[in-house]
Amino acid sequence: MKPQYSSPALISALVIGMGSAPALAGSLEDPVIAPPPLPPVVTAPGTDWTGFYGGVQLGYGDVDTSASGVDGDGAIGGLILGYDYDFGSYVVGAGIDYDIADIDLGSAATLEDVLRLKLRAGVEAGPALIYATGGYARAGTDDLGSDDGYFIGAGVDYPITEAWTLGGELLYHEFDDFDGSGVDVDATTLQARLSFRF
Repeated sequence: MKPQYSSPALISALVIGMGSAPALAGSLEDPVIAPPPLPPVVTAPGTDWTGFYGGVQLGYGDVDTSASGVDGDGAIGGLILGYDYDFGSYVVGAGIDYDIADIDLGSAATLEDVLRLKLRAGVEAGPALIYATGGYARAGTDDLGSDDGYFIGAGVDYPITEAWTLGGELLYHEFDDFDGSGVDVDATTLQARLSFRF
């Protein structure tokens, strides 16, 4: 004799069987966990060197001459003013420096001040600016008068805030036949520079 199944009992059995199948299949696999979203990458803006700047510098000067015993070294420092234009990956500019000094050159004279009219050109290295510079220089003394010459050198500027820049500069100066004395003078300066950019 065949067993009798009612339609409702058969339908219930099928529904239960179909509902349990995915649960069994899902339990055999590890759940897939999506990785958390990464934060957006923020790129720091590059330094824009275009504009005027002014500030102060202070450092060391070493003076040598072609005359025996006429040389000396000491502190030197003063004011700086200039303008730069940023072309993207390189920067060009012009400026003026005025330094005061009290460098004793033996019994001959004392170096009292140096004025420079300068050009500079540099490349951006990250936030910093590395540059070469050169131009006109005029040195003044107490007893030997003053004379015109030139200088060349290199430096670096680094922004410490949006407006303030800290840097350093090494310059070599040459003054031939200083004020008609027949004495050639050369000087090397190394200075730290702090400037405010307008």
